[in-house]
Amino acid sequence: MRTPLKLPTLLTTFVLGMTSATFAWGAETEDQEMPIGYVKNTEGEAFVTHLGHAQKAETGLPVHIGSVLRTGRQGSMGVTFKDSTVMSFGPDTELTVDEYLYAPAQGKLKLDSRLSRGTMNYVSGVISRLRPEAVTIKTPAGTIGTRGTQFVVKVEE
Repeated sequence: MRTPLKLPTLLTTFVLGMTSATFAWGAETEDQEMPIGYVKNTEGEAFVTHLGHAQKAETGLPVHIGSVLRTGRQGSMGVTFKDSTVMSFGPDTELTVDEYLYAPAQGKLKLDSRLSRGTMNYVSGVISRLRPEAVTIKTPAGTIGTRGTQFVVKVEE
């Protein structure tokens, strides 16, 4: 005969099961609210839009999968990701972070983004060092793959 679980036991089992889950930054099962990076500096007009909500970029503002990073005519912004990748954006720039996986112990590494317009200075982090082919920056003219540690790109309208 089975003994029914009492509600506190059931809740404890559920909570322990949830807290013992293994998360990779940006894994398919990951909550898209977990930050994958942070704004490090800004000047002038700069915004981070996530889930349709735009916020003025300021130091410490989190960046998530799906975030759109934008600067205005006189704006600039720097972002550092969890793997120490650094992206710096000049005026009139827009970049969308499409995918981000950072679980090196599990071999899950990926940084996929789209630069729609503007300028960006990219300095590679751990993802690019461990698996260069896992980093792609799409532009209207093509896709950039990393094979070095730094590059600058400009997308004109």
